[in-house]
Amino acid sequence: MPHADNANGRFPARPVSGRAGASLKHTHLDAILAGRDQVGFFEVHAENYMGAGGPPHAALARVRQDYPVLLHGVCMSIGAPQPLDAAHLARFKTLVERYEPAIVSEHLAWSTHDDIFYNDLLPLPYTDDTLRHVCAHIDQVQAAIGRRLLLENPSTYLAFAASDYDETGFIREIVKRTGCGLLLDINNVFVSATNHGFSALDYLADFPLEHVGEIHLAGHREQSDDEGEPLLIDSHDGPVADAVWKLYDIVVERAGTIPTLVEWDGDIPDWPVLKAEADAAQAVLDRHAAASARDVHHAAAE
Repeated sequence: MPHADNANGRFPARPVSGRAGASLKHTHLDAILAGRDQVGFFEVHAENYMGAGGPPHAALARVRQDYPVLLHGVCMSIGAPQPLDAAHLARFKTLVERYEPAIVSEHLAWSTHDDIFYNDLLPLPYTDDTLRHVCAHIDQVQAAIGRRLLLENPSTYLAFAASDYDETGFIREIVKRTGCGLLLDINNVFVSATNHGFSALDYLADFPLEHVGEIHLAGHREQSDDEGEPLLIDSHDGPVADAVWKLYDIVVERAGTIPTLVEWDGDIPDWPVLKAEADAAQAVLDRHAAASARDVHHAAAE
């Protein structure tokens, strides 16, 4: 039965501010639908729902009745020098219209060249030329979907010597030119900082947190490169690392209770394990919300 606030056939508007959510995996569907208010929201990869119908859409529509849904693109190839794929953008727009997601996001990366599609999100040289075509692509996406797009910072394993900007400066300039928002993936910050030998705290101090509309948390794998140096892989196949939780706590203290997703895309655990990770993020958000409320109360009493 449709909800009373969905009588016109549209999905109900549900807030995500101050909420923590989880990736929607179909292996968890029965457990999710068996209860209510399991987590604050669910996020899906757009490319998994670009068919016209079938079981994936039926399942997502059921979840969308009771939860906010966030739409996260992984194949738009915002950073590629060639034009965006018009058919892909049209399908993306259709999904935005169909499910009315609370947040829409994509990656600062490229994954296509001509008619070749790579199964990875590849890094960019941070140059003026790259900046121009990234901004043009973001403008194109935002015009198509009629709303603000959040752009996710990448996890990287190499850096281009030709770059004219550092990553935070490049991202800040994108926001200035396009008006887009940002998705801050804290695990990506930690992975890149470890791989390149810079300070994650310094990176976050220079990141334009005032434009962040969503946070991602995820697990990573620890490996070594050919010289025996630490190499982290953004694998999304395990729990969030302690160091990432500490960085998350710092970000929430500085930036406020931003909607937060726990991603888990490989070696999918049972639902209670993923839910516990989302609950841990919610506990951080709730603790800082309570502290902020106390500060406001004390200031008003003075």
